[in-house]
Amino acid sequence: MSIYVGNLDYKVTSEDLTEVFAEYGTVKRVYLPVNHDTGTLRGFGFVEMETEAEEAKAIEDLDGAQWMGRELKVNQARPRENNNKGGGRNFQKRSRY
Repeated sequence: MSIYVGNLDYKVTSEDLTEVFAEYGTVKRVYLPVNHDTGTLRGFGFVEMETEAEEAKAIEDLDGAQWMGRELKVNQARPRENNNKGGGRNFQKRSRY
C-alpha cells in the first residue's frame, strides 16, 4: 500500500515528509513528483511505510492536519490510471490505403 499526500507546500522535501511519517512507524520510501517542464514540485507526494497498520494510523491522524501552513489531504493511494494524457507521444498506426 502507498499513501497519497496532497496539498503540500512546494518547498517540502523528502526529509520533511520522512520526519512527519516516522512518528507512525518505519518509512520505506518517499516520492515527490516533479513537473518535467519547470523542475518544480507538483504539490503532492507518496509515502510507503513498513506495515499497513502504520499507514492506516498515519492516514487517520494526518488527513486534514495543518502542516507548513496547509491542510493536508492524506489517503490511500490509488493505482495510476492509464488514460493516455499528459506527456508521451501517442502515435496511431494509419492505414496507407
